[in-house]
Amino acid sequence: MTTPTLFTEEIFRDHRGTIASFNSLDLSSFKRTYFISHPNTTTVRAWQGHQHEAKLFKVVKGAFAVGYVQIDDFQNPSTNLKAEYRILTEDRNEFFLIPKGYANGLKALQEHSTIQVFSDFELEKSINEKSASTPTTG
Repeated sequence: MTTPTLFTEEIFRDHRGTIASFNSLDLSSFKRTYFISHPNTTTVRAWQGHQHEAKLFKVVKGAFAVGYVQIDDFQNPSTNLKAEYRILTEDRNEFFLIPKGYANGLKALQEHSTIQVFSDFELEKSINEKSASTPTTG
């Protein structure tokens, strides 16, 4: 996928209970996952530029604003790129995919919020990409 994509749960209910699934979400390309917790609503983690790495976000506690911007040139990004934002909450069971070629950022909207992040790069490969090309767009 080349544009940010929101995946919402598919729900099946019967007398036995509820099954919530994400059958349309293909996780086969993701290599690792980690959790980010923000104890307050003032911390901002931004802008992480990923020319070749995709990220998938899922709030497991609280709420986050996830910002993202498509980078036009990783060596010399335009200063007038416009960021977009998606609000993700634990109440709405959603995954949000930010494909390669974007910078992203996170800000908790509730204290003690936690977000799970999936990456399609191994850790060493991700670290090498960040050190090679981190945009200065803010």
